Amino acid sequence: MSIKKFRPITPSRRHMTIMTFEEITKTEPEKSLTEPLKRKAGRNAQGRMTVRHRGGGHKRLYRIIDFKRRKDDVPAKVAAIEYDPNRSAYIALLHYADGHKS
Repeated sequence: MSIKKFRPITPSRRHMTIMTFEEITKTEPEKSLTEPLKRKAGRNAQGRMTVRHRGGGHKRLYRIIDFKRRKDDVPAKVAAIEYDPNRSAYIALLHYADGHKS
């Protein structure tokens, strides 16, 4: 995991660093493991604005992640490392021997 550091051309660039996406092996997410993510943007259940200064940003898809990992006896192989816009870590796509993806 490498980090790109910028040259100090401006005061804000002096401490700017970004991640290089060399570890990511797929450009598109696994379609069967994504679902739409409803943006709240500071609205409550009635649709009224309850928190100001929220909203905007880029449209995201939610990645379905198997946190329970109950397939202990089924061997799996890491098929790809994917980018997840909803968390600060990358996620691994697993292909199980029984054909299930996670």
